[in-house]
Amino acid sequence: MRHSAVHGYTRDGGYATHAIANARFVFALPETGDDVHTAPLLCAGLIGWRSLVIAGAGENIGLYGFGAAAHIIAQVARWQGRNVYAFTSPGDVKGQAFARSLGACWAAGSNEAPPTMLDCAIIYAPVGALVPTALRAVRKGGRVVCAGIHMSDIPSFPYNILWEERQLLSVANLTRSDGMEFFAIAAQAGIKTHTTVFPLREANEVLSKLRSGQITGAAVLRP
Repeated sequence: MRHSAVHGYTRDGGYATHAIANARFVFALPETGDDVHTAPLLCAGLIGWRSLVIAGAGENIGLYGFGAAAHIIAQVARWQGRNVYAFTSPGDVKGQAFARSLGACWAAGSNEAPPTMLDCAIIYAPVGALVPTALRAVRKGGRVVCAGIHMSDIPSFPYNILWEERQLLSVANLTRSDGMEFFAIAAQAGIKTHTTVFPLREANEVLSKLRSGQITGAAVLRP
């Protein structure tokens, strides 16, 4: 059984080996030159990638909630040659401009309908009310993927927006192959993460800012 050592530096500048990890559970990370920009790839990027794979290979893809995961996956989708339609909180002009800067062909509030029917949609915002909204935006046979760990209650909706073989799916975890595939793609696609760094002691305040849409891209906590 192969193992990999996890190395690091101590506070006084010395070098130390902290632990031994089973190689089956270790990924080779892309060379970004900066751990701050690599960190979002490990959670938002990996779950984002799995949700993109589950969503299928549709040409027109909608991303509901343009935060840490969506800003990474939008770049992947554009590299794949897809059309990205970004949905933010209504009135979030800054977030919409950010989405367009990353290649989205259209960006608007989640209360607006896209100019064309979507082949698939991924919901990153933990807002259950977006499920029927996304179902209305996808074509016959289209897929809607709920990518959050938690989500508020999904309101009742008419059967006709699920009918015609639309599919509603969720993402729970990822596999090792997901990680290997994603990091290879991230390197090829030249993914650039947009981060804001905060000290660990401000974690609760950062969570509040994330909920209120005050952070563009991903937040990184530094111990």
